[in-house]
Amino acid sequence: MELLTTNNVWMMLCAALVFFMHLGFSFLEIGLTRQKNTINILFKNFFIITMGLISYCFIGFNLMYPGDFNIIGAFGGVLGFAGAGLDAAAAADLSYSEGYTYWTDFLFQGMFAATAGTIISGAVAERIKINSFMLIVLLYVTIVYPIVGSWQWGSGFLSTLTDEVGFYDFAGSTLVHSVGGWGALVIIYLLGARKGKFDSNGKALAIPGSNIPLSAAGVLILWLGWFGFNGGSVLSADPANTSLVLVTTCLAAAAGGLGAALFSGFLYKNLDLTMFMNGVLGGLVGITAGADQMGPTEAIIIGAIGGVIVVLGVALLDKCKLDDPVGAIPVHLFAGIWGTLAVGIFGASASFDQFMVQLASVGIVGAFCVICTIIIALGVKAIMGLRVSDEEETQGLDIAEHGTGAYADFSMR
Repeated sequence: MELLTTNNVWMMLCAALVFFMHLGFSFLEIGLTRQKNTINILFKNFFIITMGLISYCFIGFNLMYPGDFNIIGAFGGVLGFAGAGLDAAAAADLSYSEGYTYWTDFLFQGMFAATAGTIISGAVAERIKINSFMLIVLLYVTIVYPIVGSWQWGSGFLSTLTDEVGFYDFAGSTLVHSVGGWGALVIIYLLGARKGKFDSNGKALAIPGSNIPLSAAGVLILWLGWFGFNGGSVLSADPANTSLVLVTTCLAAAAGGLGAALFSGFLYKNLDLTMFMNGVLGGLVGITAGADQMGPTEAIIIGAIGGVIVVLGVALLDKCKLDDPVGAIPVHLFAGIWGTLAVGIFGASASFDQFMVQLASVGIVGAFCVICTIIIALGVKAIMGLRVSDEEETQGLDIAEHGTGAYADFSMR
C-alpha cells in the first residue's frame, strides 16, 4: 500500500505537469502569431482542455483502453469500446495497478489526449473559423486519437505487429505528437496560407510574431512539463527508470536546441531564436518514443538530429507553400517520425526488425490519421466552411470571432 501511494503521488504530480504544458502551448502560439488573434488562440486552448477531458471521460478513455476489442477484433485488435463513462467499480479496486489508481490513470491519460488538439491549434492559427476548429478537434480528440492509442497502449495490433517484435512508443512520439501533426498537415493544406505569407512568385515571407519573450517562456514551460510527460510514462516512481528518462529527456532537449540553432545559423547566416526554441521542442518530441531505451550519448544524437529536422522541415513547408505559423508540423510530425524510427536504430531495442516495425507503424498511423482528417475536415467544410473571410483575417480573429481584443490599451496589428 505504501508503494502504491508513492507511485500514485508521482503520477498525480506528472498529470499536473502535463496539464501545465497547455499554458506553455498557449504562450508559444500567442508569441509566434500576431496580437490581433490572441483571444482566439486562448479560446481555442481553453476549449481543447475542457472538451478534451470531458470527451475522454465519456468516450475516449474506454475507446483507448477497451480491454476487449469487441467491435473489430481481427488482426490482433483494431477497435473496441468498453462502454460510455468511467467505471466506479474498477476505481474502487486498488489492485488496478501497482503504479497508480484508476482515477489517476484516467487523469494522466486525459491530459495526453488534449495535447493532440493543441498541436493542430498552432498550425491552423490566424485563419480558421472558430466553430469549425472546435468541431474538427472534438471529433479528432474524441475518436481518432483514442483509436490510434488503443493499437499500442491499449494492447491492440501494433503491440504485436509481428510474432517477434511489436511497435514501441514509450510516451507518444507517434501516438500523441505525430497523430496531432498528421491532422495539422491535412488541415493547413485545405485551409491555405495566411494572407501575405507568400509573394506572387511563391517565396515565403516572414510574418513576425507579436511577443517572442512570451513564446520563449512557453518553450521553457513545455520543457518543464515534459518531466511529467515522459517521467509519468514510466507509470511508477521507480527510481532507476524515472531518473534515466528525465536525464535522456533533458539531454535530447538541449541537443535539439543547439542542433537547430547551429544548423540554421550555418544555412541562413543568422542566429534565429525561434529555430533555437523549436529545436528544443524537436529534441523533446524525438526522444519521447524511446526515452527509457536510450543512454545519454544516444539521447544527445537523437535530440540533435531532431533539431536539424525541425530546421529542414520549416524550409520544406515553405517550399511546398504550406503555412504553419508556429512550426508545429516540423516539431511534432517530422521530429516525431524521426524519434519513432530512432527506437530501431539506437538503444536497448535497436535491430533491423524493430526498425521495420517502427517504419510500418508510422505508415499505418499516418494513413489512418490522414484519411480520418480528410473526412472530418471536408465534412465540416461542407457544413460551415473552414476559413474566415479576407476581411475578418485582416481585422483579426479577436474582433471578428469574439468581439473583443486582448490588449485594450494598445493598437492591434
